[in-house]
Amino acid sequence: MTPQPGPEAPRTLRPVLPALLVLLALLPALFVLSAPGARAADGDPAVSLSKKEAGKGGEITVSGRGWRPDALLMLLICGRSTPERGVIGGTNSCANADGRAVTTDKKGAFSKKLPVAEPPKPCPCVVHVATVTGEQALADAVFTVAGHPTADLPRQGGDGKLAVLATTRLEGDSSLLTWFGAPPARRLVLTVGNLGSDPVEDPVFEVGTAHGVYAPQWEERQWRGTVAPGGKARIELPVELSAGAHGDYQVSLRYGDKVLAEQPWGVGRPWGVTLFWVLLCLVVPAAVFRIGMAVVDKVRPRPVGAHRLRRPDATPSAAAKTNTHTNAPTTENATTAVLPWFTPDSAPSENRPRPTTKGQA
Repeated sequence: MTPQPGPEAPRTLRPVLPALLVLLALLPALFVLSAPGARAADGDPAVSLSKKEAGKGGEITVSGRGWRPDALLMLLICGRSTPERGVIGGTNSCANADGRAVTTDKKGAFSKKLPVAEPPKPCPCVVHVATVTGEQALADAVFTVAGHPTADLPRQGGDGKLAVLATTRLEGDSSLLTWFGAPPARRLVLTVGNLGSDPVEDPVFEVGTAHGVYAPQWEERQWRGTVAPGGKARIELPVELSAGAHGDYQVSLRYGDKVLAEQPWGVGRPWGVTLFWVLLCLVVPAAVFRIGMAVVDKVRPRPVGAHRLRRPDATPSAAAKTNTHTNAPTTENATTAVLPWFTPDSAPSENRPRPTTKGQA
């Protein structure tokens, strides 16, 4: 008697069973990834502090993650700041003298000790972390400086908007020192108007200088004053390049996230530096040669009996002429004195007749 085969699973379910098993195995991992706080960093930099409050003279540890690898960061304690509004007034509100710099690792993380210092502005305060070079990125963490004054933040004028009303220009001339490599400096002059309904007080601009294909290097410049709604103001901001800079530069002005103006700047080559090096290459070898020849003349062996002759006060011809004119009368007197048998009356003369000898007539 042959055994009867049991019921077989439907053919349509056979390819689905492995997929169901894989899905059941991945369910715990999906729940973990969907949990809040367990996701990987979404690219936004983050900062954490070892202490939320400390007094002046203390020390805290600042840690971060999500930054660019091998990025140079600046750590500052800033007053009149919150993570929501940022640092009001720029780095002028920060304790710049007590800041620290740190470089992130290959994973974009860092950890650095930061001394606690009182910022020039009252709290609320933050620990401000920002990139120094490359693409700009920043993050703030709430921090309280114990014993430091506290004041309310200024009213946020969201309707204050600045716009450039006239052509931007660079004013100023190069000095003689610039020709010898001193940093070139100019003034960026522009006229701005407030198109909003709120006044803009002490705006902080960013001036960037770019050379060639490189990205601009931004520096904060604060202008003291208030631009009333519907009003305008003439603004002058200093611009300075590095020593020895030359070539074509691009000066940019940024307010907030908006670039207001760009101005080209052609900087001449400091030919004084080139002239200096050319003269140095000519003068130094000549001086070394002269010194070497003097040393050789000093130490070389001299023949026996050789000596240096003193330079006479006058040339031999002049001395001979002088002696001839001076001693002529003296010689005649000396001859007369040496020959006493001749007298003026008995001396031979051409006018007297020659004596005759005997036998001649």
